[in-house]
Amino acid sequence: MLDLSFVAKNFDAVVARLEARGGKLDLSRFKALFAERKRLYVELESTQARKNKAQEVMKTDAAKRAEFGPEMKQLGQLIKDTEARLKALEDELGPLMLNTPNVPHESVPVGGSEHDNAVVRTFGSKPDFTFTPRQHFEVGERLGLLDFERAAKVSGSRFAFSLGALARLERALVSFMIDEHTKRGYLEVLPPYLVSRQAMTGTGQLPKFEDDAFKTAGSTELFLIPTAEVPVTNFHADEILEGPLPLKYCAFSPCFRAEAGSAGKDTRGLIRMHQFHKVELVMFARPDQSQQALEQLTSDAAAILEKLGLHHRVVLLCTGDMGFASTKTYDLEVWLPGQGAYREISSCSSFADFQARRAKVRFRPAPGEKPQLAHTLNGSGLAVGRTVVAILENFQREDGTVKLPEVLEPYMGGLHELAPAR
Repeated sequence: MLDLSFVAKNFDAVVARLEARGGKLDLSRFKALFAERKRLYVELESTQARKNKAQEVMKTDAAKRAEFGPEMKQLGQLIKDTEARLKALEDELGPLMLNTPNVPHESVPVGGSEHDNAVVRTFGSKPDFTFTPRQHFEVGERLGLLDFERAAKVSGSRFAFSLGALARLERALVSFMIDEHTKRGYLEVLPPYLVSRQAMTGTGQLPKFEDDAFKTAGSTELFLIPTAEVPVTNFHADEILEGPLPLKYCAFSPCFRAEAGSAGKDTRGLIRMHQFHKVELVMFARPDQSQQALEQLTSDAAAILEKLGLHHRVVLLCTGDMGFASTKTYDLEVWLPGQGAYREISSCSSFADFQARRAKVRFRPAPGEKPQLAHTLNGSGLAVGRTVVAILENFQREDGTVKLPEVLEPYMGGLHELAPAR
């Protein structure tokens, strides 16, 4: 959530950067309320100044006390009425601010869609095939290791059964990712998979994206997490962080998304599922550390792709393609030869103090100093299902088998390929 006082002091600049997000963002009510807020504050200060001046005169001139009495009463009532109007206005501003996105960082390029994103760097090159590469779901089904039909019978669309060595591959990837990140100083966390409305609001999923969430019915309302970002960021909600920053956490979890509004998109395969696995990276940093922390977090996520030998690129998202709560985002896009396209496998973002203000996460700059809002960051390190997709498509062979990256062999019991299920 944005800081009301910061917005008021930097109104034109904030509006310009918000408008750069484009899309369906309607700032008309936002502008009107802040204009009225400014007018009321000017009116309140003017009235208070008149009252103060009259009080000074009354202190030194006894004859004026009776004369100014009715005016003082009128000014007092006017101040009271203006304060009431200000409170009502700010009560309306509160919910509006919860639905207002973050301000893009000054280094974020202005653009309207993914076509305006900037490629920052690439790793490796596209694999060459002597045959036409298949899409991952064709590879998996031909091996007898992926079953979408039985999953649809059990749960409906956008679910899958992974079988045998493919199920083990997901488990292996999780262990490999967690091991790599803990080597880099991240503390492993196994979080709750059900969270409160307050926690979902703290990270910006609510109220704006409630239609995309699964929630429980009955007397206790809880939400299935869309990402481990939610419980891990809220791990420090309502706290003052002591000691050196940044704090770094990694967490494996299943993720649950209704995928509202995605009808017709990626209807086949593992790209867009209602349930999937992810290893999440979360950081808490000082404001002067957050840009450097974002670079580090992105590099840590990309290191997994590098060790797996997967060709990918790092893309800086433009203003029109950023997430709601983000102030700056890098996407890692892995090459999928079966699709002939780059697809997002990780999104690494800095949120500045946007989430920390909602969740009340603060830090103390030095002993005895006043607490300040921390900056939060997170990113996928990586989306496990999409990593499986990338392995199936990039390392497939003409005979239908799939070569496994060497770094995974210790996690796969020495298995070096995926072959037809027996």
